[in-house]
Amino acid sequence: MLNVSHVTKNYGKVLACNDVSFTLDDGSVTVLLGPNGAGKSTIMKAIIGFLRYKGEITVDDIPNKSVRARRILGYIPELPSLYPNLTVAEHMEFLARAYRLENYKGRIDQLLERFELADKRKKFGDELSKGMQQKLNLCLGLLPQPQVLLLDEPMIGLDPHAIKELKSAIEEMRQEGRTLLVSTHIIDSVDMLWDRTLIMQGGTIRANMQRHELAQDGRTLEQLFFDVTEGVERSHMTGEAAE
Repeated sequence: MLNVSHVTKNYGKVLACNDVSFTLDDGSVTVLLGPNGAGKSTIMKAIIGFLRYKGEITVDDIPNKSVRARRILGYIPELPSLYPNLTVAEHMEFLARAYRLENYKGRIDQLLERFELADKRKKFGDELSKGMQQKLNLCLGLLPQPQVLLLDEPMIGLDPHAIKELKSAIEEMRQEGRTLLVSTHIIDSVDMLWDRTLIMQGGTIRANMQRHELAQDGRTLEQLFFDVTEGVERSHMTGEAAE
């Protein structure tokens, strides 16, 4: 379980996240939506421990910046950060050893085959196309099989096959009881994946709704998004009275 409690983050005079709180259960997929500048990437980076902030974030009741939490918390960033002098295979081997994984060779083979990188094992990071770099980015994030996984705009730059495989992988992780938080601004790319949606705007959570609640309300995810971001206030969006 991931718990974010009263998190606030400033960049100088800019308030990027303002008293953000939410809880994500095991075995669930939450989609984090919002326009550019809403604070999505900031809260993701706060959760993974890249930023200083006010508030509290825990993973299975463990502080997110602790060594124990880092072992069960994973992150797939929007932009791949690869080593130009390491091959695809060396990237995977390096990460496996960094996480002290055991019996990982078969899983590496499976991931590279799944995302059509098996024949690129000897290619260096800077020799890969942007799409292939993103595929390797996904393989690196999926390899440790974290209990909680954050994915920041994971489908940008992917071809249809890779998108299909990523969606299948997300569903498999949900079935295994893992917790996933997927940040995106491409609503239709995640429309069939989610259990809960969080919609951010202006650094705050403007809506926190489960899929069945939205279905009962008779709206699509896209309709909810535009209702929230274009100023239609509904008290049930967050379970609290609108201010």
